[in-house]
Amino acid sequence: MGIDVSAKLVIAQSRKEVARYAMEPTNDPKWTKGITEAELLTERPIGLGTQVRRIARFLGKEIHYVLKVVDYVPEHLMVMQSIKGPFPMKVTYQFDDENEGTLAQIRVEGTSEGFYKLTDLIMSPQVRRSIQGDLKRLKTIMES
Repeated sequence: MGIDVSAKLVIAQSRKEVARYAMEPTNDPKWTKGITEAELLTERPIGLGTQVRRIARFLGKEIHYVLKVVDYVPEHLMVMQSIKGPFPMKVTYQFDDENEGTLAQIRVEGTSEGFYKLTDLIMSPQVRRSIQGDLKRLKTIMES
């Protein structure tokens, strides 16, 4: 089993502004639920090869992991893959122009290992709710 969930939401703000905010790792704790800390491990500018260390809380446990940017189109697409952490995952942020602003999309793909493998059945719905909430928080921040 594995996880492959996505969420999307239209945000009444320009794609450029939404993408710049969401693709800035130091903003992660502000709009991504469960992320308590995010640190850029590589030099700027953000792009292919950029690495970000995150600390998160999920299912009552603290999780430390590192994501590496493996695909990047400025102000449009960022694909990050875990290179260190409890389960392999890929996170995609995509931002497209929409008549009312920006269509923001998040997709999380992954497989569980160890303790988390036992939780596969409940993880997909929880991850989906989590990323839907993330987009709502991003919308609130960007539209205020």
